[in-house]
Amino acid sequence: MNDLKNLLPLIPKLRGKKIAVYGDLIADEYVYGTINRFSREAPVFIVNYEQAEIRPGGAANAINNISELGGIPVPFGVLGNDQAGRTLLSFFSSRGIQTSGISTEQIPTNVKQRVVAGSPHSVKQQILRIDRCISVPSDSESHANLTQRALSMLDQIDAFVISDYGLGVAQPVRMEPLLAELAARGIPSFVDSRQNLKSYKNITAATPNEPEVEAIIGKIIDSESLVAAGKELSDLLQAKAIVITRGKNGMMLFASGVDPIAIPIFGSSDIVDVTGAGDTVISTFALAVAAGASMLEAAQLANCAAGIVVMKRGAATVSPSELDEAIRIASL
Repeated sequence: MNDLKNLLPLIPKLRGKKIAVYGDLIADEYVYGTINRFSREAPVFIVNYEQAEIRPGGAANAINNISELGGIPVPFGVLGNDQAGRTLLSFFSSRGIQTSGISTEQIPTNVKQRVVAGSPHSVKQQILRIDRCISVPSDSESHANLTQRALSMLDQIDAFVISDYGLGVAQPVRMEPLLAELAARGIPSFVDSRQNLKSYKNITAATPNEPEVEAIIGKIIDSESLVAAGKELSDLLQAKAIVITRGKNGMMLFASGVDPIAIPIFGSSDIVDVTGAGDTVISTFALAVAAGASMLEAAQLANCAAGIVVMKRGAATVSPSELDEAIRIASL
């Protein structure tokens, strides 16, 4: 871990880098309560409601992570004209994040509602999740509008992140003109896609997790087959780098011209909550590359950031000071 101290000069360089985030904006709603008894009507808990809050999720969480690290996010996505959508817009505005690239539509904002509860004398935990998600129709006018807005702002950005949660905004076929233009201009592009990664072309790097890689190559991955799987995916995508995230096993970096590099987990393996960790990885990775880091340095910094957020509950972020302090402690 001593070599991680070489990452410290990189952290302040993240500030001010403009990162476009194009994808599925989601409102993560958390409902908190206390469990005192079971229901007589069915074998379920009765949760006494205490409070609720909405946090940025999906692409909105990537936007929030970039902002927290000192970068300047430039969002492109769709929100509904409803309470959840207005809450996210208000949150962005409070952080000084421009919202001109966000289209407001007459469809509901995508919401993932998590019920977090426990007994009066225990730690609360997530006991239920309800998804209210509707894909943006393929014939929606918002697609052309978003693409045009993004193309018109490319001269203002340092990197481009696609956050594809499969909800219709970042459809690979519609991303082709943008990705081709990014490649022509030499602007790095990064993809985090739950279902469609193999359909993206002309990308700089991607950050899939192991289950996503397994779905693409059609094989179960173990420690012995990981390198072969990573090379197969690298050949398929023709990207400059692939970072496979492996939970408590850290990451594996596949970069052009070098042998695969295993990056051990940063911090404790007793993970609290992995919600949104992938958003932290791609946000930090893109910021670091935009700041001049090598693929290895960017992956290592993203690994450190992820190691911090998984020790927090919910879709969390990490600040530059937290990142700096954690790396200094780990380097002792």
